[in-house]
Amino acid sequence: MSKIGTAVRLMKNDKRGLLYTLFDKANKRCLLHWMNDSLFLKTIYWLRFGKHLNLSEPVDYNEKLQWLKLYDHRPEYVTMVDKIAVKEFVADCIGPEYIIPTLGVWTKPEDIDWDVLPNEFVLKWNHDSGSIVICKNKKSFNRDDALKKLSHGAKVNGFWYGREWPYKRVPPLILAEKYMEDDLTKELRDYKVFTFGGKAYMLLVATERQKAGVEVKFDFFDKKKKHLNLKNDHANASIIPELPESFDEIMDLAERIAKGYPHLRVDFYEVNGRVYFGEITLYHGSGLMTFKPDWWNRTLGDLIKLPNLM
Repeated sequence: MSKIGTAVRLMKNDKRGLLYTLFDKANKRCLLHWMNDSLFLKTIYWLRFGKHLNLSEPVDYNEKLQWLKLYDHRPEYVTMVDKIAVKEFVADCIGPEYIIPTLGVWTKPEDIDWDVLPNEFVLKWNHDSGSIVICKNKKSFNRDDALKKLSHGAKVNGFWYGREWPYKRVPPLILAEKYMEDDLTKELRDYKVFTFGGKAYMLLVATERQKAGVEVKFDFFDKKKKHLNLKNDHANASIIPELPESFDEIMDLAERIAKGYPHLRVDFYEVNGRVYFGEITLYHGSGLMTFKPDWWNRTLGDLIKLPNLM
């Protein structure tokens, strides 16, 4: 490509990037609720990737996630995205020993009974992924800041960000859980298993999540524990992270949970040698994350066998 052609392409990308930012801001201000789901997804997909969303014959991974949002509406998906209800669902699949203990459930931030909570705990909404409050010391814990964050989370509905329909049906509740941290890594590392047709394909290790001012790092590994040449909107760690000791167990548990579903991401933690269930994600990154090299988007897309629902 000539220098002029490259410059034109970059200008178009910059303009689309600006439009995407404006679209995202308008969406967060609830100005786009008038758009039906199909129009919204086609618009945000084009703004994000610069190509049209093919819903009649989707091929890429991100395309197929948009298709699943629109057409695969199994009732149990509502349970899967509810951080409280999913615990019983998963316990029935793999056993209650893998579930992080619940310390309390409340309908509003002002209802929280602080006296029943231990010195360390975690607070989160069951319908949101961002409003997490971590307390490591009750004496120095700022309740006012926690209440502000939780009050903001009460107004957030995961449906509107990327039209992930199950979130519309989750009754918002505040969940208190036991605080978990591995003694060796001094963090709670995410181990995210990508399953396709009920089979585990690869593991994503998310590190540096709790470091203030540091972007989370993503590293992918295949079933043979080989580090993959894949970046997904986040850099790899500077040093390839250690895999969990329970790698095989985690992959097996993910398959037991994902049996019968076209695609699920099933998340786990390993704390001092023990495995705990984290959450189930139906649409990784809401189908709006880039893959580098780009051929991964097609490779993962080929693994999703869409159900015949149309």
